[in-house]
Amino acid sequence: MEIDRTDVVAEVTAAFGGYEQALMDGDADRICGYFWDSEATVRFGIADHQYGLDEQRKWRAVQPPLPPGRRLVDTVVSAFGADLAVVTTRFGYPGGAASGRQTQTWVRLPAGWRIVSAHVSEPLPDPGSGG
Repeated sequence: MEIDRTDVVAEVTAAFGGYEQALMDGDADRICGYFWDSEATVRFGIADHQYGLDEQRKWRAVQPPLPPGRRLVDTVVSAFGADLAVVTTRFGYPGGAASGRQTQTWVRLPAGWRIVSAHVSEPLPDPGSGG
């Protein structure tokens, strides 16, 4: 198996960029279009979870847009062969550190690259930090 094929990394990087733009635009239909249209699709959010794309569509339809200024740091795209990749990144917003974490598993399907599993989290404050 070839790891981190340049063409695969480039394709997934472009797909991830499109997803992020849809997220920043608050376009629920475009966001959901990047996910595998299956009951087996899983997304764990910071305070939510969806099993299947239908659940995610319902959830996304009532979500407010993200705050402006979202930024990503330490984004890594790792490709495993021609049809599987994992994207990890940290995110933040103006006035704060990049503390959110995001992981997506992308698979090349007949419809193109799609997210089959996603996880978003934010670490709890360190009890010793006084915050």
